[in-house]
Amino acid sequence: QVQLVESGGGLVQPGGSLRLSCAASRSISSIYGMAWYRQAPGKERERVASITNGGRRNYADSVKGRFTISRNNANNTVYLQMHSLNPEDTAVYYCNSAPPIYRYWGQGTQVTVSS
Repeated sequence: QVQLVESGGGLVQPGGSLRLSCAASRSISSIYGMAWYRQAPGKERERVASITNGGRRNYADSVKGRFTISRNNANNTVYLQMHSLNPEDTAVYYCNSAPPIYRYWGQGTQVTVSS
């Protein structure tokens, strides 16, 4: 069992940047894939970025070139650096394993992009 706590969200203007963090309650080195997901109002949750232990990254087309996922197994943290944010990026952002494990879902962190 691992608890994941997301942080770093907030209100940002279009074109702005945010860095999200996901702190795990125990080591994530044994979890092959970690990912960030998001859920916008009225929409299904979608995966936006994933990273393996070997550093292989995958991104949703909508965020390619703007978002960067990274992980630090030494401090049990996964990050999502987001640039050039636009209103369509407004959502609650969650981290989880890839594929996700139901009991790992946390509360998420709200990202709102608005002028």
